[in-house]
Amino acid sequence: MKKETYEAQKAFAGEKKPSMLRRCVGHDYTGRQIYMITMVTEGRRPLFGQVVGKSDAPDGSPDEPHIDLSALGQRVADEWWSATLHHPEVEVIALQMMPDHLHGILFVREKMEKPLGLALRGFKQSCNRHYRELVLGLPAVPSVPSVALPTQQTQPAPRKDRRGEDRTHGMLFARGYNDKLLLRSGQLETWLRYLADNPRRLLMKREHPDLFRVQRNVMAAGISFSAIGNCFLLDRPTRLLVQCSRRLTEAEIQAKVKEYLTAARQGAVLVSPAISPGEKAVMRAAFNESLPLIYLQENGLTELAKPSGARMEACAQGQLLILAPWEHHNEKTTISRNQCLVLNEMARRICEND
Repeated sequence: MKKETYEAQKAFAGEKKPSMLRRCVGHDYTGRQIYMITMVTEGRRPLFGQVVGKSDAPDGSPDEPHIDLSALGQRVADEWWSATLHHPEVEVIALQMMPDHLHGILFVREKMEKPLGLALRGFKQSCNRHYRELVLGLPAVPSVPSVALPTQQTQPAPRKDRRGEDRTHGMLFARGYNDKLLLRSGQLETWLRYLADNPRRLLMKREHPDLFRVQRNVMAAGISFSAIGNCFLLDRPTRLLVQCSRRLTEAEIQAKVKEYLTAARQGAVLVSPAISPGEKAVMRAAFNESLPLIYLQENGLTELAKPSGARMEACAQGQLLILAPWEHHNEKTTISRNQCLVLNEMARRICEND
């Protein structure tokens, strides 16, 4: 495939960048809804405490991964859990503090007079007062109603160091926040597991830094990828393309699964974007057996991207490499036929490249 074709395909991913200011267009933020909220400290400073323990320690053991909160972290947690006192329509479901950010789940049970964002702004104000007192050593500032806050245009421009990084530490949190809306059955349970697993995931990243760092311009078969996971899988002598027709019957798919698993057990690295039902079945079965895999995905990787769930375990074990040839996009899109063809061609070239 010509280089121009690969360059043209990058445009499929869209131009939008990840943003902590992103909101669901057209959504009523005063209505009944469950949200997962993420806020990060300005400059990603680890002000809330430190994660301790061991990533492989069992739940309930002394070494179970958890965060030891700082005095400021405890104050922020207390403010979060007291949200219902200030906004009776809002129920606090969960909170996970991390050194430089927090994840929380809120349930707006009844119609609010004003959008949820104003309540979150008030939360940030209260946390800023604790920050000024405990970290900056400044006297506490009386509470100001959120509607009276200065607009973004009137706030002073951030100071930057010679590398261009923000060094304005007058506020605890970075501007904005991220919200996710509960939209389907089982999503809340997934969120709760994600929050509870955050400390363990951070320890795993510390213990295996090279496997969880997004790497740019990883070259494979003359193609540049963003990557996360075990890049040494590209050097394995046997790389096998997993490609299955959509017309396969269930019996034929199971035969393919058996065939590919046999090869993987003998040392082959399976490579695929896992698009068709047969390809998904093969890659899933190999993944469940902890066999080595290279997975190509349509959506790109952000700087802070990290594998989710069992994929993180697989990266920690050196079992998985995720390759992304195109830029990241926020929109949920359906992969096109042309993109499928391009990804399969990339996988084929990776397998044939020596």
